[in-house]
Amino acid sequence: MTRLAGQVAVVTGGGRGLGLAAARALAAEGARVVVVDTGVEVDGGGGDGSVAEAAAESLRAAGADADAVVESVATEAGAKAIVARAVKRFGGVDVLVNAAGVLRDRTFLRTTVEDLDAAMAVSARGTFVMSQAVAREMLAQKRGGRIVSMTSTAGLFGVLGQAAGAAAGAAVHALTRVMAIELRKHGIRVNAIAPVARTRTTAHLPMFADGGLGDDAYGPQFVAPAVVFLASDASGELTGEVLSVAGTKVSRYRVQESAGAVADDPRTPWSAQELSARWADFARFGVR
Repeated sequence: MTRLAGQVAVVTGGGRGLGLAAARALAAEGARVVVVDTGVEVDGGGGDGSVAEAAAESLRAAGADADAVVESVATEAGAKAIVARAVKRFGGVDVLVNAAGVLRDRTFLRTTVEDLDAAMAVSARGTFVMSQAVAREMLAQKRGGRIVSMTSTAGLFGVLGQAAGAAAGAAVHALTRVMAIELRKHGIRVNAIAPVARTRTTAHLPMFADGGLGDDAYGPQFVAPAVVFLASDASGELTGEVLSVAGTKVSRYRVQESAGAVADDPRTPWSAQELSARWADFARFGVR
């Protein structure tokens, strides 16, 4: 399979979990892969520079061209250094996969500002600075490209105990939509995936820890084909979309406005009493 032959893919968080599965799948399709990972713990602490190199070496052992970069995606300087390394090593960037993230699971009232900052720095700011640096390189190359980012079901719907992660995931979703609109004219397609997968960051959740849902049915390998789909011409002109991948179930998310209702007098604002009385009218989804 050589759907991505000759192309260069940068995968953040590519040393483990979803990122590593994506890197392997892209490499299997012929891409030259830059694995970006600082080897931090789930909560963002610590760091192990060998994680990225080990992942890159596993790709090389399988016959792929791969490089390892130990730079933080949370800084503009780090993002620029990553792109510069990809250009120097492989001549450019055609695909970016934003899979780096940290997890700070706490209920809202227990979540600290530090928890929020940690999640936002890697997932939200990391997606922003990496996508911006890559998009600028793609514009200079004048051959378009693909950006695929990991958001979360928590960011789309809210999940108990994931205030910080949900905020970051929602930011990634909104940023995906904006980038899709603005970069389309340059031939850059931008999409996202909200994965439901068993990784080291989710293994403690009840559905995986107690529910018996293991790697054989919900491992990262089930998400990787969706990354290849969105990172290649298999997805055509698709842009601004969010796919959900939960094992073998794939679905599409969207933001939907209700049918709505108009006040009787267009010059008089609704009153709270009228909103209460006509809730069923303006809050209904679907065609009247």
